[in-house]
Amino acid sequence: MEQLKEKLLSSFIVFENEINGQADSPIHEIRREALKTFEELGFPTKRHEEWKYTNLKPILKHDFKVFPKTEKAIEFKDVKRYFLNEVDTYKIVFVNGVYSSWLSETTHTNYDVCTFSAATKKYAEVLEKYFSSIAPKDEAMVALNTAFAKDGAFIRVPKNQTVNKPIEVVYLTTDEGRELMIQPRNLVVAEEGSHVQIIERHQSLSSSLVFTNSVTEIYASNNAKVSYYKVQNDIKTASLVDSTSVKQERDSHVNVGTFSFGGKFTRNNLNFFMAGENIESHMDGITILEEGQFVDHHTLADHQQPNCYSRELYKSIFDDNSKGVFNGKVMVHRDAQKTNAFQSNNNLLLTDKASIDTKPQLEIYADDVKCSHGCTIGQLDEEALFYLRSRGIPEKEAKAMLMYAFSNDALDHVHIPELKTKLNLLIAKKLGVDLEFEL
Repeated sequence: MEQLKEKLLSSFIVFENEINGQADSPIHEIRREALKTFEELGFPTKRHEEWKYTNLKPILKHDFKVFPKTEKAIEFKDVKRYFLNEVDTYKIVFVNGVYSSWLSETTHTNYDVCTFSAATKKYAEVLEKYFSSIAPKDEAMVALNTAFAKDGAFIRVPKNQTVNKPIEVVYLTTDEGRELMIQPRNLVVAEEGSHVQIIERHQSLSSSLVFTNSVTEIYASNNAKVSYYKVQNDIKTASLVDSTSVKQERDSHVNVGTFSFGGKFTRNNLNFFMAGENIESHMDGITILEEGQFVDHHTLADHQQPNCYSRELYKSIFDDNSKGVFNGKVMVHRDAQKTNAFQSNNNLLLTDKASIDTKPQLEIYADDVKCSHGCTIGQLDEEALFYLRSRGIPEKEAKAMLMYAFSNDALDHVHIPELKTKLNLLIAKKLGVDLEFEL
């Protein structure tokens, strides 16, 4: 870990020489301050309370290539299955961290769907206002990403505009001949009364070890509606730390769905900051893991103003010796009266070797609120299984039906029908069956 830290710190000068004259910009001053923070904090270890169940050390021992320079040529037919092909979409695609114009479809008509690097030149004033304004500055992995933030997705939807089709943000990695580290930075700005739907995916195309440290900031202005879906179904040599922070203003609605089916190691940090009244926030997650896989969900619903509603529903299924972590915190500040906050984490353990560490939390400083939290850890209902078997359904299919029913309500806020169908098929594949009922 220390070797990688020193490598990154010493590489910052090289990075500064590659940002095309931005070294004196306000954005780069933010990068410099973030580098100081990372230098002070270092990589998180299990001694840190928020990382006590999550060990980065086995991942960070590798000698990562930290600055991939060239885009690898990829044919769309070879990666088509990773996109939502049943519906037309905008696409922002990166290969080994480098923007692929060949695979992308962007726009500046009515709204901006482009890259973070392009926005640093064309929309510098927007980045100066929002870049690093939402994501926590005292988190080491966020600070590291901020220090080296160069490219990713930039999406801005002006007042009262609705993006006419979903936006896909896809990060592909290929064989670089050695371990690869990439650090995407995404910024979404939904102005007053706007509406946008976004799908994000990270996908390795080779068996080489890949470590992705991704940060996304989402700003939802008054009465804006944002739906952001994360599809995590990578191969077993891929590791991901994903930090997403959302700031909502009055009357806004934001949904974030996190669907974790693949990858060796995944850490999802999801923070909602509700800064206005009459806000609605939804956090949904489905995790289905098998041998050797690990997923850690850390969430925060920070209620700062009155009359807001948050709903958090995470469903997980653990097979073989897979392991999960859930740490969900609801914070209700003194002024946040009339808050309605619901949090639930439900888990199925299919073997004696599977495990989950779960810690739901409420921290309430207001006295007129409705808040609930809870977690369950159990196995399949034997009576329900017996009932299905008695109706002639084979055991494997019966178990799959029960597991599907267990997780399905976490898809309620997926508002893109084609994505919902794809997720259902991914769930069926993870469960190892062809489900013969309506998806």
